[in-house]
Amino acid sequence: MPAYVTVKRLLALVFGVFLSVQTAQAGAFFINDAHTSPAGNGYLLNANIQYPLNARVKEALYNGVPISFVQEIQLIRSYPVLGEWWQWQSNIWSTEIRYVLRYHDLSQQYLLHSMDTQTHRNFTTLESALSGMGVIKDFSLPPQHTLDTHNLVLRLRTQIDLNALPSPMRPGAFLSNKWDLASDWFEVAWPSN
Repeated sequence: MPAYVTVKRLLALVFGVFLSVQTAQAGAFFINDAHTSPAGNGYLLNANIQYPLNARVKEALYNGVPISFVQEIQLIRSYPVLGEWWQWQSNIWSTEIRYVLRYHDLSQQYLLHSMDTQTHRNFTTLESALSGMGVIKDFSLPPQHTLDTHNLVLRLRTQIDLNALPSPMRPGAFLSNKWDLASDWFEVAWPSN
């Protein structure tokens, strides 16, 4: 067997293993529950997100590296072009909720900073800080976009913002699957009338 065939097979095997590891790691965060409820002329979003951190991220956190998390929320309108077989989708509204989590070694507390509301909360355990960050409660969706929920998809996901890491850590974080922590998109059902 020629050497180039063996090399091609070996590269294909390595690439396949790399993809399977990346795929298995990509769903590390997950959304337990998300639902909407009517409020006035709009809707409120409530969700519960789980953030299981791996040892690499915890080690960075304990060594003083602030970890940024992003919760993305989108409203997507579907326009049927060929019935249910093909639909044109348009993102009509999107927003992000950002948090920065730090460990303060002197007080041995976890500091959670909400970038949107500019509020700080202190937690004594990592689990309580992650649990506090994982609760979306009564988040108001824009009423001008939710008047007609027919063919309207509300979805959300969460991930670590690797671009917010300190510059020396970014290349290694982008190449390592240990930092590729994200949830899949979760589609939220609208309440039935």
